[in-house]
Amino acid sequence: MNKALHVFVYLFLILACAALWFEFQLNEKRTELRDRNRLQEDFVIDVARMTEDGSDETSEKAEPVKLDVLPVTKEEVGRKGAEEEDGWEDALKIKEYDFSLEKIERTYLKWGDAEREKLRRAYVLDAEGKPELDGSQKRTRDSDEDMQLKALVNALKKQHDKLQDTRKAVTALREKIEEIVPEFNDLKFASRQDKKDIFDLSEAKKQLEEKKADLENQIIKIKAQIDELNAEITSLKDEVVTAHDETEAAKDELQKERQLTAQLKKLIQDIRNQNQTGGAGTESGRAITSLPAGDKGKIIVADNENMFAIVELSPETMKELKGDDMARPMPSLELGVKRIGFRGPADEFIGQIRIRQEVTGKNYVVCDILSNWSQDALNVGDIVFAE
Repeated sequence: MNKALHVFVYLFLILACAALWFEFQLNEKRTELRDRNRLQEDFVIDVARMTEDGSDETSEKAEPVKLDVLPVTKEEVGRKGAEEEDGWEDALKIKEYDFSLEKIERTYLKWGDAEREKLRRAYVLDAEGKPELDGSQKRTRDSDEDMQLKALVNALKKQHDKLQDTRKAVTALREKIEEIVPEFNDLKFASRQDKKDIFDLSEAKKQLEEKKADLENQIIKIKAQIDELNAEITSLKDEVVTAHDETEAAKDELQKERQLTAQLKKLIQDIRNQNQTGGAGTESGRAITSLPAGDKGKIIVADNENMFAIVELSPETMKELKGDDMARPMPSLELGVKRIGFRGPADEFIGQIRIRQEVTGKNYVVCDILSNWSQDALNVGDIVFAE
C-alpha cells in the first residue's frame, strides 16, 4: 500500500509537471494569439482609417475643353471664340472619365475603439450573452466582427472600383494625348519655321530700312544737286538771254562791219587804181606835225605788194590828230611799226608808214608803206607807234 501511494504521488508529480509544461506552452500560444489579434486589430483599424467611406461621391460633369482640330492653313480658321464651328471637339470627351476622380479631399472611415470592440466579438450573442449556435457551430455570420469586416470590404471594393475607373480614364487620356501630341509637334515644327521666317523677314526689313535710309540720304543729296542745277539752269537761261541779246547786237555789229568791209574794199580798190595811175591824193593843210611818243593803234589790213595798209587808231590818238572836236583835217604824219617778240638788228622795229587819208565815221586811216627802210613785211596785228 505504501508503495502504491509512492507510485501514485510520483505519477501525480509527473502529470503535474507535464500539465505545468503544457500550461507554459499554451500560455505562449495564447500570448502569441493575443498579440497577433492585437496586430490584426491595429492593422484593420489603420486600413479602415485610410479607406474612403464613399459618402462624398457626387458625380460632377467636367466642363468641355474645346480642341481645335482644323488643319493649319493660310485661311483664317480656328479663330479664338469660334468653338461652336465645325472642326472643334471636346478634348475630355471620354466615356469613362468622371470629373470626381480629380477630387483630392476625401472622407475616410472613422474607426476607433468602438469598432475595435466589435472586431473582438466574433460570435452572435443571445439575450443572456452566450454565443448562438448555427447547427453545431457557434454562429459568426452577422456578428459584430463580421459586419465590421464586411463594411470594410465594401468600402475597399468601392475604392478599388474607383481606382479601376481612374486607370481607365488615365488610359483614355494617354490615348488622347498620343493622338494630340503628333499634331502638337507638327505645330511646334511649323511654329519654328514661322519663327525663322519672321527672323529672316526682320533681317530683310532691317536691311531694307538701311537701304531706305541710304536712298533717303541720296535723295537729299540729289535734291540739293537738283537745286544747284536749277540755279545753274536759271543762270544759264539768263546767260542765254544775254547771249541772245549779244548775238543780236553782234549781228548788228557784223552788219556794220560788213558795210565797213565793203567800204574798205572799195577804198583799197581806189588806192590800187591810184597807185596804177600814179596819182596820190593827200589832204593839204596839216594842223599838227608830230604826236606824243607811245602806241597809237594796230594794223588791220596789210598789202605789202601795193605798199599800203589800213590802221585802226585808238580814240585818244584820233583826238590827238583831229582835236577834241574832231574838226581838224587828218595830218600826213609818219609812224613807226613794231612787232612784239620780233628779234632783228633793230630789235622789234619793223618799218614805217605814212598817213594818207582817214575813213569817215571810223578810227581807220589809210597809210602808205614806206620803202626807204624795213626789217620785215608788215602783218595784221603789228603795233603802230609814234617815236
